[in-house]
Amino acid sequence: MTAVPTASSAPGRVRKTVNVLLCLAAVAGSVWSGTVIWEVLANRHRIDQGCDGLVPAGSVLELSPAGGDITHRLAEEGTVDLSQGLPQDCELFSTEAGEAIGSRTGSRWFFTGAVGALDRAEQSPETPGSSVLNDGNPYKSTTHADQPLGGDVVGLVTDAGVTVFLSCPGGDVDGRPAEELWARASLMTGRPFTAADQQITGADRDVLAETAVLTANNLAERAGCRDRLPDAPEHIPTLPEGTSPASRAEGTCAWYGEGGLARRPGLPDGVLESGVDDRLHDERCVLFLSRPRATEATEATERGGRTDGLDRDFRRDDWFVSFHTYQGGSAENVSLRSSGISGAGVPAEPGTAGRTPDDPMWWASSVCAAGRPQVHTMTSSHAYGRVAPPRDLERLFRAYVGEVASRRDCASVEFPPSTDFAPPDGED
Repeated sequence: MTAVPTASSAPGRVRKTVNVLLCLAAVAGSVWSGTVIWEVLANRHRIDQGCDGLVPAGSVLELSPAGGDITHRLAEEGTVDLSQGLPQDCELFSTEAGEAIGSRTGSRWFFTGAVGALDRAEQSPETPGSSVLNDGNPYKSTTHADQPLGGDVVGLVTDAGVTVFLSCPGGDVDGRPAEELWARASLMTGRPFTAADQQITGADRDVLAETAVLTANNLAERAGCRDRLPDAPEHIPTLPEGTSPASRAEGTCAWYGEGGLARRPGLPDGVLESGVDDRLHDERCVLFLSRPRATEATEATERGGRTDGLDRDFRRDDWFVSFHTYQGGSAENVSLRSSGISGAGVPAEPGTAGRTPDDPMWWASSVCAAGRPQVHTMTSSHAYGRVAPPRDLERLFRAYVGEVASRRDCASVEFPPSTDFAPPDGED
């Protein structure tokens, strides 16, 4: 006789079914969580492997493009090996970054961590043929001038990342002195990685600053440094876009707006500037001519009897004068590079002043607090250099060097003679 299910036995079977399902869900959850944990551990290991343990893997994994599998470049270039000296960098790839741009290989380069020493690296300002507005990137139409990081950390924020600096007296890497260290954390930007002029997000910017600071401190430990950097500031603002009228200059180009030079015919009327932080190893100010000013300067030159070699096709990148001040270890390694094919550099040494033989590039020098050397440079674009009167170029350079030297309490200023501002032999 077939047993008839009773009301009391049905709930028991339901409970059994539910328990089985819960067990299966728990097993699946355990497998899933175990897989996730394994992926994270594997990614951390590959980051440590590619970056020699200098770049904090946990911070990198917080970046927005860091999803999926993380790998590092398998080559001598793009992996860190401090035994090979400085600078070094590591390049990381992720499948999420690859998916975002439709990569056929499944992954894409998204992050670079780099370290170096200022006292080992050559410093070179723009050449007369440089593209100063888009830094040579054809996909950029808006320029974002680098800005000081601020807070208690000496650093620079760019449209791609953050670089920080750490003084390390007596530091040593690969058996050689390394006393002014730097570390950089950056994301790939611009097409195809982001929209042409899109900046990185505020969250990523903060993580990159944290990553750069921790990387610098890890390098400091390897180099035997006494000091470490404090925590990076948070809520780092976006970079200001584009150039501004000289009358509104308030940062590294404030000297130009305040001096009233921009009101003079034939002189630049726009600026590209950064905020002022006298602790930085490289301070930059760029002056631009608008189309009306460039036309005005060209016509004045033509009225003076010169017509050969003048640039009548206006492109703002061709009409600039740029200024830099390098200090400390950076000032010991400044080279003014030619825009010619050879690219040979003219050393601009502390305690000296002069110009390059063929290009409109000049340098001056001074000595500031605690005897720190400073080297000041000026580069004119070819287009502007052909029409600017020598007295105007000298006036601009003297005004710039004078303001920086005064602000930083510098003395022993060496400046090129007036004859160095005349066109080189063979030019009118």
